[in-house]
Amino acid sequence: MHWLQSLDAALFHFGNGTLSNPFFDWLMPILSGHGVPWLPVLVAVMAGMLFFGGARSRICALLVVLVIALGDPLVINTIKHAVGRVRPGLALPDAILRVGITTSGSMPSAHAANWFAATMVVFLFYRRSVWFMLPLAAGVAFSRVYCGVHYPGDVLAGAILGSGYAVALVLVAQMIWGSLGKRVFPAWYAHTPVLINPGSGAVVPAAATATASASGGPTKEIEWLRLGYVLIVLTLIGHWIYLASGLIGLSEDEAYQWVWSKHLALSYYSKPPGIGYIQWAGTSLWGDTAFGVRFFSPVFAAIMGLMMLRFVAREAGGRAAFFLILITLATPLLLVGSILMTIDPPLVLCWMWVVVAGWRAIQPDGKLSDWFAVGLGLGLGFLCKYTALFQIVCWAIFLALQPSARAHLKKAGPWLALLVFGLCMLPVVIWNSQHGWITITHVAGTAGMHGKWEPTMKYFWEFVGSEMGLLNPVFLPAAIWATVAAWQWRRDRPLWLFLWCMSAPLFFGYWLFAFHSRVLPNWIAAAVPPLFCLMVLYWRERPVRLKGWLTTGLLIGILAGIFMHSSDLLGRLVGNPLPGDKDPTHRVRGWRETALKVEAERVQFDPNAFIIADHYGITGLFTIYSPKAHAAATTPMPLVYCIDSDEPANQFYFWDEYNYPKHRQGQNAIFVSRLDPYKLPPGWLGRWLHRQPVGEPITSPPYPLAERIAGEFESVTNLGVREIYLGDRVFQRIQLWGCYHLK
Repeated sequence: MHWLQSLDAALFHFGNGTLSNPFFDWLMPILSGHGVPWLPVLVAVMAGMLFFGGARSRICALLVVLVIALGDPLVINTIKHAVGRVRPGLALPDAILRVGITTSGSMPSAHAANWFAATMVVFLFYRRSVWFMLPLAAGVAFSRVYCGVHYPGDVLAGAILGSGYAVALVLVAQMIWGSLGKRVFPAWYAHTPVLINPGSGAVVPAAATATASASGGPTKEIEWLRLGYVLIVLTLIGHWIYLASGLIGLSEDEAYQWVWSKHLALSYYSKPPGIGYIQWAGTSLWGDTAFGVRFFSPVFAAIMGLMMLRFVAREAGGRAAFFLILITLATPLLLVGSILMTIDPPLVLCWMWVVVAGWRAIQPDGKLSDWFAVGLGLGLGFLCKYTALFQIVCWAIFLALQPSARAHLKKAGPWLALLVFGLCMLPVVIWNSQHGWITITHVAGTAGMHGKWEPTMKYFWEFVGSEMGLLNPVFLPAAIWATVAAWQWRRDRPLWLFLWCMSAPLFFGYWLFAFHSRVLPNWIAAAVPPLFCLMVLYWRERPVRLKGWLTTGLLIGILAGIFMHSSDLLGRLVGNPLPGDKDPTHRVRGWRETALKVEAERVQFDPNAFIIADHYGITGLFTIYSPKAHAAATTPMPLVYCIDSDEPANQFYFWDEYNYPKHRQGQNAIFVSRLDPYKLPPGWLGRWLHRQPVGEPITSPPYPLAERIAGEFESVTNLGVREIYLGDRVFQRIQLWGCYHLK
């Protein structure tokens, strides 16, 4: 094979060096994706085909998305890791690099595979597209050689593989459609029995369309409802695959609450016990990994999606319900909640559970079992996050505004719900009675209730800005408009009033509270699903054309979701990755490497030393990611501690084994303090785009040492600052101190 490698290298030098000219120097980096937003353009084209095209263009766009989404990670990346060929820009000293280069494998080229796969799919649907798509795909493939990041053999292999699995996908899709389409989507199958040539092919019996058109009531527009089921299941699987990929690590809160799952209790210092038991269940199934910690977050999102789908389908039809699910998937706040395992995902699920069960319960024929479900949903929500208490207020407002619903107060149902809710509160009440009601003090402090109220616009505009981004700049105004307008219909539309009461008090209540204190953007998360249900029901009846607005909102949300799942794509668009500590995902990346670095420093300093972190979240991260600390997490002598305090500041205060002044006297320790990201000087964005250094270098260490640590040890030595790199970017910065002889 040596002759083949020599031939490949010779062809590379010909394309990379001999053919060099000013025009190619300008054109090829563009074709290679450097400095040109190809991804938004392609997403916009796909969205246009999906929302404004006919059956053929929609099917074509879906298959293009599928072939790239499946082929790149499953085929191309798998082969890249198996072959492990070094890119020519790194292996050949005389290679000319014209774009940024990564250390990932060179064989095969993902650019070539993706473009040729898309070209093949489009060609199967539109034969004349070959005159445009093939030269473009070939140009992109050649640009990878010209820019110095791939050998010709890499792009040839990518082109062959991409074209091959594109044809295979189309054939498999046709087989699946021919087998399931007739039964699951009879009306659509009647119109489109053959995917590649919609409107032609087999003749479907009239009974199939008659069955589809005769369906009504809860199953009207049954194809859209079933498509919603498919979308929810595919999203669940996709989220599981993403979590298993390891692209992101745990956040501070997730790691901190993972430690709770190793110390199950009736409640905890700052939160109810639910999150600890959820993480215990997930890690019992899948081990102490990020996937195990987060396993149930996509599950909760899928269950909530099913609730919303069926709820809206019963009231407005399957089409409206399907687009509601699309809207939730294009809302960054809800998307984050389907990935990270914090206290919000189970609360949001329980809140929507109460909405669905509550609407059934308040009907004239509402059953006692419906009220039991309401109470259980309220109780389980409370066991996950104290915000569930606000839903009691929402119910009180609804009963005050809806006279017909107050008739239920004379029945046993609402009181059964309150009894079940009260029983669910008992673990938290018992734990707090044993610990001086510390949670009440903590929650009041977090909400800013201890300070003097001085109205300010600072926090309000900060909150509005964050919500505008997290709730989608198209959907948030539409939801607010619907909420305000729906109030005028409260007497004629009981469902609208019910959804208003289940969302608006919490949603707008926090907006008002932002005039008093800082409000975190996730605090309104529970109100978003019923708010969006109300939005869809309202705008469905408006005599205005919403297709363009809906498409714009979905496009913005999908792009935001793509960048949230893989923030490195943003760097690819401009040919230069973001500074590591300005990357949107830097809070969930680099912590494993940080923990391993600290462990290595500990061993070098003193193999018998222990570790003290300056924050409870960092304590959790070091514990789960350091093998030795992880092994000691459930022993009477853990390896990683949180800095001690005289008053309760976190859950570690209540666990005797984490009282290092009591159990580690006379021993040495490494104290770790996390440093803030580099400060960015004016004009950093322009310099970043032009690949110039940004941020301030490390100057004049040491950074201030915590006074408590200085007083607890006989002497403390500065061990310096450590920067944690992923590739060539700094993602975390820490200051280390060597602490001698705990007093």
